[in-house]
Amino acid sequence: MGRPREHDLDTLLGHARDLWAEQGATALTIRALSARSGVSNGAIYNAFGSRANLLARVWAAEAEKFLTFQTSTVDIALAAHDAVGAVVAAALAPSDYVLHDEAAARLLLATSLDDLREADVSPADRERLNDLRATLSLLIRRLAEQLWDNTDPPAITLIKYCLVDLPSALLLAQNAPTDPLARYALEHAVRGIAAGTPPQR
Repeated sequence: MGRPREHDLDTLLGHARDLWAEQGATALTIRALSARSGVSNGAIYNAFGSRANLLARVWAAEAEKFLTFQTSTVDIALAAHDAVGAVVAAALAPSDYVLHDEAAARLLLATSLDDLREADVSPADRERLNDLRATLSLLIRRLAEQLWDNTDPPAITLIKYCLVDLPSALLLAQNAPTDPLARYALEHAVRGIAAGTPPQR
């Protein structure tokens, strides 16, 4: 019972992503993926090693594509010398990403990187997740510096709220990432944060 070929792995990851997006992370099991894909349980275990590794690999693949999209929205705003607009664009990126890939947008909003990093995943998958965290941290730091010329912990935390916590809370609240009211609330919350100055600790 061998490991699936590389293109078959991509197909498996696609089936896994669809299961996760349709029914939630708890529905993505080795057995469910086997039933969806027609690949045996053993071959799937052979490919991923564990369910935790499977979840990490699906999420990481989607997160890498999303971060590229999000960074491009920031670059456009900063090229126009609009630091506030850059933070707003980054915050609204999960909602805008629905137009590119709704399943991926829902999956990423519903699951945190920290949850996956705390799971018992392989060293290679943990390193990939750590690389994603580093990429996101660099984006957050860049925005804090552009907006406030400040990368102290309070400034970093406020930008994290704008890019991670607020989008997850508001865009998933009605299970509608493109809901106009949710987008309105998110944009105005972010603009309110950006208009102030980070408090000193």
